[in-house]
Amino acid sequence: MVTTFRLNKKMSSENINTAVNYGDDFVQFLNQSPTPFHAIHSMSQILENKGFKKLDETLPFHGNVEANGKYYITRNGSSIVSFIVGGKWNPTSKESSFSIVGSHTDSPVLKLKPVSKVSKEGFKQIAIELYGGGIWHTWFDQPLSCAGRVFVHEDGKIKSKLINLNIPLFKIPTLAIHFDREQNTSFKFDKEGKFVPFFTKESKPKVKATKSCCDSDEGMDFDAFQSIKSMVERHHVEILDLIKDDLKLKSIEEIDDFELILYPNQPSTLGGLKKEFVFSARLDNLTSCFTSITAMSEMADNKESIANDHTIRISASFDYEEVGSAQNGGADSNFLPNIMERLSFVYADSKRDLNEPLLKSYEKELFAKSFIVSSDVAHGVNPNYSEWYENNHKPHLGEGVVLKINANQRYTTNGYGMALIKKVAKDAHVPLQLFVVRNAAPCGSTIGPMLAQRIGKALDLGNAILSMHSINETGHVDDLGHQINLFKGFWESYDSLQDLVQL
Repeated sequence: MVTTFRLNKKMSSENINTAVNYGDDFVQFLNQSPTPFHAIHSMSQILENKGFKKLDETLPFHGNVEANGKYYITRNGSSIVSFIVGGKWNPTSKESSFSIVGSHTDSPVLKLKPVSKVSKEGFKQIAIELYGGGIWHTWFDQPLSCAGRVFVHEDGKIKSKLINLNIPLFKIPTLAIHFDREQNTSFKFDKEGKFVPFFTKESKPKVKATKSCCDSDEGMDFDAFQSIKSMVERHHVEILDLIKDDLKLKSIEEIDDFELILYPNQPSTLGGLKKEFVFSARLDNLTSCFTSITAMSEMADNKESIANDHTIRISASFDYEEVGSAQNGGADSNFLPNIMERLSFVYADSKRDLNEPLLKSYEKELFAKSFIVSSDVAHGVNPNYSEWYENNHKPHLGEGVVLKINANQRYTTNGYGMALIKKVAKDAHVPLQLFVVRNAAPCGSTIGPMLAQRIGKALDLGNAILSMHSINETGHVDDLGHQINLFKGFWESYDSLQDLVQL
């Protein structure tokens, strides 16, 4: 899998917030990231191209992390933490701290069930499970493809491989209006029985089959012991054959298992009269993944700023936000706190004897001085449903990064964070907007509150989009540059700004 990104554009000091159009790069990123696994691969490639070194979470940081160094760590193939160590980092000093931008890699999708083989009325179908809170009616009548990771037997081990079939393979059909004329006023459906994709018609064999699978199963050992049903018993052999061919396997017997999702086969694209909009699935929240990793990679070129920095600048993108973040690799796991605690033991000073590590962790002191920018997409005002928005808090697409505020702390933004981020935005020439949900409406949440309770001070923001959680969301190209510049400004100035606001 080859990933190439054009992220070497130079910023104009005269007009910093509109100097670069990231639309094409973002669309490419979206199209190469149909799953969290693919998103992490894409993000890793961006970092590798900028000289970031991959660390093994199971090995010591001591002796492997140095001042001015650039590093990243992945967990479960679906979460990633990257960081740049300031040249003046010293966990024992008053000035040192962590400056963090957090996002999430997952989106509401359809996942294949462990037993997906279903057939009805002559159609071969697949059983799916709903992941997250999607606007599921938008998935009807759309061409869907399949991607994820496959575990295969190779050289005596079981190895994980990415797969993206990238063909219009599945479809979930609606009922014709002639049968149900109430669909346009109230479209409700049974998520178990009516939300089942099909992918082919059943063929009628000329000779009665003697096995529970198709002719292409020839050579499989059906007498071998299985702790659970074999893959060919659990899934249609045609799907297994597609996987085998895509991964260039010799036999479907090499497939141990997989984690696959369905995604819309319609490519992400720029649209609108001036190509100012991004039409795509997964804007929630690959938008923040793209802007944070782009800001991190571009900032890596500023060696002077890094050399004079006391902080460690961190970008963290987690899986499982749409289902609560409690899983391994989620924002509510020990992934980020563990990394930060381990860095709290590291001098990262080449002049010191690397054989004499710190004997005490300065985690608590560093956490108290650190700040988290939790970045998730925000609700842009929908012109057809403007009555659902609070009158004085209607963010507009393309008009700046949105600060998300909620009195009940579904978002973490407070006065301290507002004062800090406004200073950053002013210096970086980035416009800001405000969002508060109506009192009569429910409010979603983010990874911000859970990170704040584990680490420290935090703020919630994001880029405005339309149709959040739909199969096809809409964002604005200009906001990509706004957010990238804000993140760069935050990381490059937090060292000097962390004492700006007095509590």
